[in-house]
Amino acid sequence: YPVLYMHDGQNIIDPTTSFGGFDWRVDEVVDSLVKKNRIEEIIVVGIYNTKDREPEYSDTKLGRAYVEFVIHILKPLIDSTYRTKPKPEDTGVMGSSSGGLISFLFTWWHPEVFSKAGCVSSGFLVDSSKILRDVKMYAGPKKEVRLYLDVGSVGLEARLKPGYDEMITLLEEKGYTRGKDLEYFYDEGAEHNERAWARRVWRPLVFMFGK
Repeated sequence: YPVLYMHDGQNIIDPTTSFGGFDWRVDEVVDSLVKKNRIEEIIVVGIYNTKDREPEYSDTKLGRAYVEFVIHILKPLIDSTYRTKPKPEDTGVMGSSSGGLISFLFTWWHPEVFSKAGCVSSGFLVDSSKILRDVKMYAGPKKEVRLYLDVGSVGLEARLKPGYDEMITLLEEKGYTRGKDLEYFYDEGAEHNERAWARRVWRPLVFMFGK
């Protein structure tokens, strides 16, 4: 099966462990999409965050160590334990807020491992917009990845939207095309929380693993 690695794993399937008592309902949404023949059957791996969530989910020494942990320890464990399709075309990553940022970085840094990312309500403006500058300055061959981005409009989401807008522009300038290897969605009225992400998580799932 294809595999989707998700950050903040305690928030994705169980309201009793999720922040605020409401989860992403990823298990229900995946099950529903599979039954409707909208997506492939997939394995979802939820990775709990640590107390060092912010530095581990950004371009820092801890962030790069987290990526290396997933690539060299967690992924081999999953691939050796379950019936996975281990190649990059069958391996995705997804998260929200800082988890959306690190999801982007997973694919940007290691497209040979992760070919698709769901970047939900991503914090592209952190660290003085370093990732936006890095993408703008990138002059190498186009990375063979598929990227989904979204953002809401209320509260923190409104402050994240400029980074979302700029990243879309940069990716399109780099040759990414909406509907092919790029998708994005502006969720008018959505707040920055698990309840909002649960309502639209079907979008990145269909984009990444759709039939």
